[in-house]
Amino acid sequence: MTWFVIIPIMFGLFALNMRLYLAMFAAVLIYFVFFASMPLQIAVQRIIAPTQNASLLAIPFFVLLGTLLGSTGIAERLLKVADLLVGRFTGGLGLTNVMLSTLMGGLSASNLADAGMMCRMIVPEMEKEGYNRGTAAALTAASSLITPIIPPGIALIIYGLIANVSIGSMFVAGILPGLLCAALLLVTTYFVARHEGYRPTRTARPSMAETGRTLLLAWPALFLVLVVIGGIRLSVFTPTEAGAVAVVVTLLIGFFLYRRMNLADVGSALSETARQTSAVLLVIMTSSALAWIFSMERAGVGMAEFVTGLTDNPIVFLLIVNVLLLVLGMFIEGTALMIILVPLLLPVVKQLGIDPVHFGIVMILNLSVGTLTPPVGTVMLLVCSLTNVSIPEFMRRGWPFFAALIVALLLVTLVPALSLAFV
Repeated sequence: MTWFVIIPIMFGLFALNMRLYLAMFAAVLIYFVFFASMPLQIAVQRIIAPTQNASLLAIPFFVLLGTLLGSTGIAERLLKVADLLVGRFTGGLGLTNVMLSTLMGGLSASNLADAGMMCRMIVPEMEKEGYNRGTAAALTAASSLITPIIPPGIALIIYGLIANVSIGSMFVAGILPGLLCAALLLVTTYFVARHEGYRPTRTARPSMAETGRTLLLAWPALFLVLVVIGGIRLSVFTPTEAGAVAVVVTLLIGFFLYRRMNLADVGSALSETARQTSAVLLVIMTSSALAWIFSMERAGVGMAEFVTGLTDNPIVFLLIVNVLLLVLGMFIEGTALMIILVPLLLPVVKQLGIDPVHFGIVMILNLSVGTLTPPVGTVMLLVCSLTNVSIPEFMRRGWPFFAALIVALLLVTLVPALSLAFV
């Protein structure tokens, strides 16, 4: 049970706002110095070992892809497509917000990047149309949570690596749950708009000529979505190769089709990608050593015996995990929770006959909701900061959208086919 001692130490360091990788490294170091009879060289080996996994290349490729998108003009053209689809309905601009997040989710891979972009692009326009700023901010934050679920979300890649399941399977499994979240947010936005009196952005159906022009301008962006998702689904290339191909296609679009990108944009994107990738890889490296400790100490077996002593019903287990994650997600950053809990819970998941891919989607969706809840919700804090909305106002205006996401979480939990239909 020595493994159990390092967990509260680690959570304590999280509470002191220490960086994730440093807190986990401290836990690993404490274990090897005080509890293990093995040399420290083993700890170094376990930390370095994950860097030999070629699948990790998917992370910098998709981070670079998301960073480059801001310089290509793709987002503006997808915004026009989104308005074309839903602008004539009540609350047209709010619906457009959700649709744009859904379309961008298949490209950017980062909910924080999407939330930041949307705060600057569409929240001011929503205010001009008469939307309450708190409502606009809460809807923007909620719709950005579609991104981690729809491929190529970085969370899907990290879970696949930790749980040793196919990243391609995780990508495919995220499609229907992501679309379900989008559909429920669209319905909720419509009713909120009716209640608060928000109007459509257009009074008539778009003409054939307007539709043709909009799609003609946006086809490279839509083609990019098909390259990423279609190529993986049809086994044309691996997720890592999909990321590389998507980056090349994005550069071609930015330089030669839309002509909005320059070399300075590429340099800035590479610098930001190096920073973000380093942060993610340091977390993966230290978490790998932590997972090895849990395996050596048979922590997963102990957890499995404890949980199965409480229930052997997979649905009850998933509901318990959901409640646990929703509570913990209010205080601890989602990536940290996933990295710590997956190695512990995976033996239970397998023993109860739950598909690890389904469990991964449930966990990622759950932890995504946690980014909207105080006190440490990262998306909530970013959006409130960029829009100058107080957290109480954000929560008061956002509860219908949070409720829609909780309904999506319950449906994904209770209906495994939503995650596994195309796997």
